[in-house]
Amino acid sequence: MPASPDFSPARQAIVTSRHFSALPAEVTEVLSRQMISRTYTAGQVICLEGEPGEYLYLLEKGWVKGVRTATDGREQAALFLRDGELFGDEAVFSGATYSLTVVALEKVNAWALEGAVLVDMTKRYPALALACLEHLSARILYYIQLVEDLGLRSVQARIAHTLLNHAELQDGALIVPRRSWTTLDEMAVRLGTVRDVLSRSLNALESEGILRLERSQVVILDPQRLLERGKA
Repeated sequence: MPASPDFSPARQAIVTSRHFSALPAEVTEVLSRQMISRTYTAGQVICLEGEPGEYLYLLEKGWVKGVRTATDGREQAALFLRDGELFGDEAVFSGATYSLTVVALEKVNAWALEGAVLVDMTKRYPALALACLEHLSARILYYIQLVEDLGLRSVQARIAHTLLNHAELQDGALIVPRRSWTTLDEMAVRLGTVRDVLSRSLNALESEGILRLERSQVVILDPQRLLERGKA
């Protein structure tokens, strides 16, 4: 007799996602039975800008970036997402194509849900519809902030703002961990600048004693001064 499918991994990914963690048990169970497991290697494209938006993705493990590509090949990073985050729902609900190319930055485990299934489920389960609406609203606010950053803030202000948003308190020190893929080139794409300008800005902040650059992390030495730079 064949073994019954094990939906517990999908169920665990759903309940640990901050966007879906409050869903009723019934909705979580139905949702978990529709999830499709996907694995990606570093550099692999998960979805492509301009392709039909057929799936919602829930990240279980690993980081991805979402980028827009200009006709001359230049990239502008719009999103960096990690475990528990969602993407693709804006295309699913609008019936449009994916607005970003999403690429795995390291090994990624994810769960895909067919768009038609998601739309049907939101009609039957108001709690799921509300969770999706809250996520889309938060994404709109994020993009408003991104436009403000790129259009109104200097490069140094964008650096300060980004560092403070990703800082963690460890052993009494405020640090920003640097993952293996966090190169200067990757940071420059994220901040809408080029490597040389980014490097000069970081070195200037270090020479002023505001932060210290290390191989695996950035140590914020003077959070108040960095906060002031982020408002510039």
